[in-house]
Order: sequence, then structure tokens, then C-alpha cells
Amino acid sequence: MPVDERHLIESPYAWARLAMSLLLMTIGGSGMYAITVVLPRMQEDFAVARGDASLAYTLTMLGFGVGGIVMGRVADRFGVMVVVMIGAVGLGTGFIAAGLAPGLALFGIAQGLLVGMLGTSATFAPLVADTSRWFDRRRGLALAICMSGNYTAGAFWPPVLQYFIEGYGWRHAYIGLGVFCIASMVPLALVLRRRPPSQPLAAAAPGGSAAPALASSRPLGLSPNLLLALLCVAGVSCCVAMSMPQVHIVAYCGDLGFGPARGAEMLSLMLGMGVVSRLVSGWISDRIGGLRTLLLGSVLQGIALLLFLPSDALVSLYLVSGLFGLFQGGIVPAYALIVREYFPPEQAGARVGTVLMATLLGMALGGWMSGAVFDLTGSYRAAFLNGIAWNLLNVSIVAFLLWRASALGLVVPWTRAGGRAAA
Repeated sequence: MPVDERHLIESPYAWARLAMSLLLMTIGGSGMYAITVVLPRMQEDFAVARGDASLAYTLTMLGFGVGGIVMGRVADRFGVMVVVMIGAVGLGTGFIAAGLAPGLALFGIAQGLLVGMLGTSATFAPLVADTSRWFDRRRGLALAICMSGNYTAGAFWPPVLQYFIEGYGWRHAYIGLGVFCIASMVPLALVLRRRPPSQPLAAAAPGGSAAPALASSRPLGLSPNLLLALLCVAGVSCCVAMSMPQVHIVAYCGDLGFGPARGAEMLSLMLGMGVVSRLVSGWISDRIGGLRTLLLGSVLQGIALLLFLPSDALVSLYLVSGLFGLFQGGIVPAYALIVREYFPPEQAGARVGTVLMATLLGMALGGWMSGAVFDLTGSYRAAFLNGIAWNLLNVSIVAFLLWRASALGLVVPWTRAGGRAAA
């Protein structure tokens, strides 16, 4: 690395840049959670079924997933500042267009194309990738902080939006949010105008010798594509289950007679605890590996979903919502770690993108499916049971992969300092 660039890695500027990335991801994450808050009001306004209204969330998540791939390539070529600028315009115009939409079709297009594909996607994967290039020794901590932005968004935006929806209506709240996104994100993006410095190749594991590699031509004794397919199915399954409370808790509380404001508070609590979960799970995964962390989080998520079934009182719903957030926050990052452990480094980018796309597909599918099950049964009990069944599929796949790893004697390597060596 050139001498004049070395001081930039983990410098005060790098930490300030991380703070700006966290703030931008928090603002951009409004695109994921605004739709969950306005869902019951929008359904009533457009006079559509719950499943049809939930399609807007599905389109948003699909756009988010596809946009992440596109925006990542744009960031590689033109820099992350350009991508965030695009995201600011996409979010702003998307919220304004959705707030002015005369019907569900145009609302869904605005959510999927502008809010999801051009907006929120620009403030997730590109910011994570950019952050990884400004840190080396504390890269894991920096990435955990950066990736917590979508959960801080979930903790912050639902009660704020609910306040403005109750005072001014969901359309005015959406339009105001669009104006705010453009006004706030454009100047913040200017902090990211400097391109990342080049970095040397990763160093060997502590102790002077490289850690035993888990990656091979047949990871876990399976073909690489088969292992990737299993991870994708697991990712879809776990996120179908995960989306049930996240997408429908506001509407669920309204159906129970507690009002959407209480549901928005529960969603905020759920995602606020997700921030804690994400950081703690990152620390745990450095010690027990990605597969064990994923299995632990998936089992705990299933327990939390079971606890929703008998919980129809206000206090118990607050408690279970907090537990759900605490249990599931580290699941999605564990998939990226598993890919890093069992696939060669030169394949990590494409394969991580594929698995994360599957998790977003699961969120999109689950958001719509839960609404459709509600329309068929008239109750969210069947929707919770549907989520539990999908979670069991995820647990079964992860348990099988962990059994394969144990049978083949593939254990996570440890450093002398007590943490895992990089695979």
C-alpha cells in the first residue's frame, strides 16, 4: 500500500465515514419498514384484501434484492457516493409517488421499482462493501455496526411514521418522508466522495501459519452448487418465517383491538432488539462458526414463533416481540459467514450475493403468504403455524449440513487468541 494511503485505514475519517454509513442505512431502511406501518391504512383506502395489500411489500423486497446486485456493480465502477445519490432520489420520488398513487397497482410499482430497487438497495450492500475496505483489524466490528443500520431503521421509523399517519394521514406521511430522504441523504452522501484506499492481501493466521481451510472443491462432501442450493432453500425458509411478525405485527395488533400504534411500538422493539442480536451473534459466530450460529438462531426463532400462538394480551405480545428480535437478528449474517468458510475466497462475492438474494426472496414471499393465509382463514394463527413449518425446514437443512461437517471432521479452526482464524 502506498505510504500516503496507510493512515486512512481505521483512521478517524474511516470511523466518521462508518458513522455516516450507519446513518444513511438507517434513513434508507425506511423503505423496508414504512410499508409495514401503512399496510392496514393503505388496505382500507384501496379497499383490497390483506393478501393483495401485502403484495406491495413483496414487490419492495424483490426490488431490494435485485437492486442490490445492480447497485453493487454501479458502486464498483463509479463509487459509493454516486449510488447513495441515486438511492436518495429513488427513495424520495418513490415515497412521493406512492403517497399520490390512486390505486394499489401504481402504489406497488412505486414501492418495488423506486423505493426498493433504486432506493433502499443503494443503502445496504454497497455501504457494507465500502465499509469493509476502510478497516482491517476491526473489520468485523465495523461491519456489524454498519449492518445494524437496517435494524436501527426498524426501531426508529415505525413509531415515527405511525405518529404522522395518525396526525396527517398515511399519504401525507409518505410524501413528507420522501422529501426528508432527498433533503437529508444528498448532503450526507458527499462525505463518501473519497474512494477507498488499496489494501494488502490478508495476512496469515496468528502464529505464523495459515489456518486449515474449510473451503474445498467439494465443500462438506457436496458439489458447490448443491451446497449453495441448500443454503438458498434454507435462506428462503428462515425468512418466510421471519417475515410473519415483522410484516404483520401492526395489522395483527389492530385485529386484536390494541390499535396499530401498539403494533408499531412492538415492531420498533422487535427490530431494536435485533440490533443487539446482530452484534452479539457476530461475536458468537467468531467463536463457534457460521453453521452453529445459524442453527442456534433458527431454533430460537422457532421458539419465539411458538410463543406468539398463546400470546394475545398486550404485555405478553410486547415480551414475545422483544424475544423474537433478540433471537433472529444474527441469522442472515451467518449465511454470509458460512459461504466464506466453505467456498474459496474468489467465489465469495457472487455466492454471498446469491444467498442473500434468497433471504430477501423469503422475506418477500413470507410477507405475501402470511396475508394470503389470513385471507383464507380469517386468523393469524394459521399464518404463525405456516411460519413455524417453514422454520422447521430451515432447521432441518442446517442440522443436516452441520452433521455433514461433523461426520467429515470439518471443525472451525481456532486462533491462539481464542477466536476463529479466517477460513
